[in-house]
Amino acid sequence: MKITKLSTFIVPPRWLFLKIETDEGVTGWGEPVVEGRAATVEALVHELADYLVGKDPFRIEDHWTVLYRGGFYRGGAIHMSALSGIDQALWDIKGKALGQPVHQLLGGRCRDRIQIYSWIGGDRPADVAASAKQAVASGFKALKLNGCEELQIVGDHAAIDRAVEVIATVREAVGPHIGIGADFHGRVHKPMAKTLVKELEPYKLMFIEEPVLSEHREALREIANHCSVPIALGERLYSRWDYKGVLQDGVVDIIQPDVSHAGGITECRKIAAMAEAFDVALAPHCPLGPIALAACLQLDAVSYNAFIQEQSLGIHYNEGSDLLDYVTNREAFAYQDGFVAIPDGPGLGVEVNEAHVVEMAKVGHRWRNPVWRHADGSFAEW
Repeated sequence: MKITKLSTFIVPPRWLFLKIETDEGVTGWGEPVVEGRAATVEALVHELADYLVGKDPFRIEDHWTVLYRGGFYRGGAIHMSALSGIDQALWDIKGKALGQPVHQLLGGRCRDRIQIYSWIGGDRPADVAASAKQAVASGFKALKLNGCEELQIVGDHAAIDRAVEVIATVREAVGPHIGIGADFHGRVHKPMAKTLVKELEPYKLMFIEEPVLSEHREALREIANHCSVPIALGERLYSRWDYKGVLQDGVVDIIQPDVSHAGGITECRKIAAMAEAFDVALAPHCPLGPIALAACLQLDAVSYNAFIQEQSLGIHYNEGSDLLDYVTNREAFAYQDGFVAIPDGPGLGVEVNEAHVVEMAKVGHRWRNPVWRHADGSFAEW
């Protein structure tokens, strides 16, 4: 079998899909995208195609190594996201050709299903109690919301009071036993993060995500000393080498590699195994489309330390198109009682509705994240 063609499709709401074809008619799908930089990643996918066309798609480890190391400059969001989508599509091809789900090729699953959480609220947390109650009524046992608005490096306590009020309101709305993840999106700097995490302690959060940006990981030890809530991060780390120092620091409790940003299934499997050796939990990041979610579930299936999976059904970013719009076998994502079953179909386990993909690629998108500013006019982290 030989790879013959790589085709890309920029589709709403903010996704990029990749189709890899072979001379034996077996095709694979991947999701190589950086949110807000889809066209840039698409260009790199086609640059990497120069090496792949004519190659045996089964040699995934070798292709990953060449595509990562062979260009001399390596790593980062764009490169690793392009490589991620290619890796997903190659695993999809291999599974389909052999008639097996990817997790079977990785040793077989160690779980039948995994807990999922639902996003509630939007970018500006306010009046989220109704959304939280609705999610719980739909069967979710865990929720995540943006934990705060933008914060100056040293700001007034009113912003912290507002953040605490939102979390308190959600906790009161859903009761004591629903998991709540508070995502701070790197909006908080160390001087404010210490106070914020301490004040959130009484609300028994499932985790605090990105209390500071990953590049400020040296601050995490001091932040951790102010609370007992598990600390999660990793959506902006792109390889096992990025994670190495984080794990060695021994402060992060949950890692969140994104299978569309951190090298695909091949690399995220290695990152997960590294984390397991440090007794760190795995909760893959995935506010993306159905191919990315399917790839995450293959990883969850074979990772002992996986405990919960992000998913984007109904997320506030998905305006006009949603997770299930691009697949023909919607039953592959069997949500029940706050869990999703591990897909058992061949490859990634999802059947992409190619006709719909082609049609929606005519619409495309130019999605960009908002640009926020503080009251003084300076840039604020979104």
